[in-house]
Amino acid sequence: MKRKNLVRTIIVIVILLWSGWKLYPTVRLNTLSMEQREKLQEKGKLVELQNNAIKRGLDLQGGMYLVLEVDIAQLLDNLAKRKDEKFNQILEKTRRDILANPQEDFLTLFINNLHENNLRLSRYFGSPAQKEDSIIKMLRKEAKDAIDRSLHILRNRVDQFGVSEPNIQKQGSHRIVIELPGIKDIDRAKALIGKTALLEFKLLKEQDITTEVLRRINEELKRIRKGKKGTEQEVKQKTEKQKTPSPEEKKIIRAEDLFGTSLDTAQIDTSAQDTTGLMVDQEIFEENPFFALLRDMRSYGGEIAVPEKNVYAVNKILNMPEIQKVIPPDAQFLWSGKPVKIGDFSYYELFFVKKEPELTGKYLTDADVQIGGGSSLASAGKPVVTMKMNSEGAKIFARVTGANVGRRLAIVLDNKVYSAPRINTKIPHGNAIIEGMADMKEAKDLAIVLRAG
Repeated sequence: MKRKNLVRTIIVIVILLWSGWKLYPTVRLNTLSMEQREKLQEKGKLVELQNNAIKRGLDLQGGMYLVLEVDIAQLLDNLAKRKDEKFNQILEKTRRDILANPQEDFLTLFINNLHENNLRLSRYFGSPAQKEDSIIKMLRKEAKDAIDRSLHILRNRVDQFGVSEPNIQKQGSHRIVIELPGIKDIDRAKALIGKTALLEFKLLKEQDITTEVLRRINEELKRIRKGKKGTEQEVKQKTEKQKTPSPEEKKIIRAEDLFGTSLDTAQIDTSAQDTTGLMVDQEIFEENPFFALLRDMRSYGGEIAVPEKNVYAVNKILNMPEIQKVIPPDAQFLWSGKPVKIGDFSYYELFFVKKEPELTGKYLTDADVQIGGGSSLASAGKPVVTMKMNSEGAKIFARVTGANVGRRLAIVLDNKVYSAPRINTKIPHGNAIIEGMADMKEAKDLAIVLRAG
């Protein structure tokens, strides 16, 4: 009997120890002050702690729950090529109908109201000779695209809050549900989520200028690091004696090795970034601390690439007051909107662009995906994105492309670069073709970005 009790006691103790070990990250995370969180983030340990903690939903930790609805009435009003008083009356009636019957489909109600007034869709949409089914298919596609564009924008914006497990998904055909567990500043979140998307076209700075600015940043960072070593670094070197790091240790440098523990990181966007360790070239780190964090892809047709693990550190460097002084006031660094996978690692591109846009999305009237024809060997049989400008935009675009043949023009949505095609020739009529898409998905994503602005 005593032996059985001993076994049970051991099992209970093991379970309690295991439970305590599993719960420790959660308890520690929930008891951290803001200052402690910043220090852990600077050391590259906060993400690891968050990943090990138990994920709690809105019911346990609070947060924000939003249901957004695409305004189909406004979409139809925007798409209508011909509008009259009757159109406005029917659209307004459909608005009232959907309020009385929210479970109904807005487009179906609108079409029924048109038919009750002996009107056809072709009077307001498409071409007069176009069949009803074809127009309905087009309108439903536009409604679906509106949802996809909204999802794309919202996911990018939610990333800025650093929420560990946000939930953004479609609900039905025209609603989007957003859950942000643990979010504290509800008003700021609503303002950021609800703001209008900003699409801009910005020229990349010339390569020699970019190279010179990167060199200045590297030199300034080296000067800053030398000034911060001081007594703390001397003590650290004495305690370490003359230990020689192993090859594995040479690959791991943390953010604190760059900055110490005194710099303020509260204003730095660290969304979707892994800070558990930096990927650097150890051999050049001491003499070129900034270059050691980067990967130069310009000789391969890309830009400066930054390993995902290094994005936090590079962001922090670029936001340092001393570094801001060496960046020309008419230029800025922007990140790519999504990472590029190369081998086993993910990289974000870093673009150096003119701060002032050449034109904005207000001049864009349409963007679509097509398969390239035989006029260009580079795009024949491959997906391309076509975009159209209005008359005012076409004039600006002709001037910009004519004066900058050979340079790259970044397509920027909410300060993230989604493509930077090279200008091959002057585009006089506002109808441009963007080549170089890896696949159909990339082309569709870019078209969504263009229409989102």
